[in-house]
Amino acid sequence: MEIERKYLVSELPSNLEEYPVRRIQQGYLNREPVIRIRREDNDFILTYKSSGLMIREEVNLPLDAQSYENLRRKIDGKLITKKRYLIPYKQYTIELDVFSGELAPLILAEVEFPTAEDAENFTPPSWFGEDVTFDGRYHNSYLSK
Repeated sequence: MEIERKYLVSELPSNLEEYPVRRIQQGYLNREPVIRIRREDNDFILTYKSSGLMIREEVNLPLDAQSYENLRRKIDGKLITKKRYLIPYKQYTIELDVFSGELAPLILAEVEFPTAEDAENFTPPSWFGEDVTFDGRYHNSYLSK
């Protein structure tokens, strides 16, 4: 189960280079339900996500590089490219996505939670912008169209 909130970010934190960064490519084979392929540095993953906005079922399966490349040729829409910075915040980790290519200069922050109650009671840091958790236009599957 994935429980997350998502926020627009208009200004990057000044010390971004201090945090671990992952380079991500991802594409979508299907949007309802979501079936996604992702390359995260040298890891390859096939993901299923159910419908929903803040709470969704999520299943991840490993892929090898060859399978990823074969499936990448079959994606529907754009291949999304982004850098993901992992920023500790209280007991959570902020996943700060800085998009490149056609989606630049979009920047989104996601925070995952163990419970819906934790997600509902979350107070974001001051540099977060609008909460877009319940706006499906900010799901990566939508952005890839």
